[in-house]
Amino acid sequence: MKPKPPNASKTVMTDLVLPSDTNHINNLFGGELLARMDRAACISAERHSQQIVATASVNHVHFRKPVPLGSVLTVEAKVSRAFTTSMEVFLDVWIENIKSKKREKVNEAIYTFVAVNKDGQPVKIPAIYPETEVEKMRYEGALRRRQLSLILAGKLKPEDASELKAIFD
Repeated sequence: MKPKPPNASKTVMTDLVLPSDTNHINNLFGGELLARMDRAACISAERHSQQIVATASVNHVHFRKPVPLGSVLTVEAKVSRAFTTSMEVFLDVWIENIKSKKREKVNEAIYTFVAVNKDGQPVKIPAIYPETEVEKMRYEGALRRRQLSLILAGKLKPEDASELKAIFD
């Protein structure tokens, strides 16, 4: 399989935060944001793998700021690293004030997806080759994040985590 750049999986979803999306203090529900991020990340993973994908884990979510009612919300997703059948998708979330044209990052997240066939069995996917400095930084960190997740899930022994040896020695 021919490796792909992260940009080939880039997905941008923009939507308005409406009253039905908000809590009692007029901020976007966290669960609503998680669902929007999951959809964008899923599309990104499917673009990369050209397969059906399933969410394997939500590895990291950082709610930096609340997302107020009426905000224009943009979720940007790209595959940051591909392994044999799984891939890490990094998401950046922005809000925009249409009047002031001010754009502000309010959230970031990392999701993991597994590519599967029509029977739900994992299938191999293409590798990633990062191009920009940010893509290279995210790519480099992906293996450490993956190993840490596997350790926390009890699927990898700390002594077998090649990228985390310095932490556990």
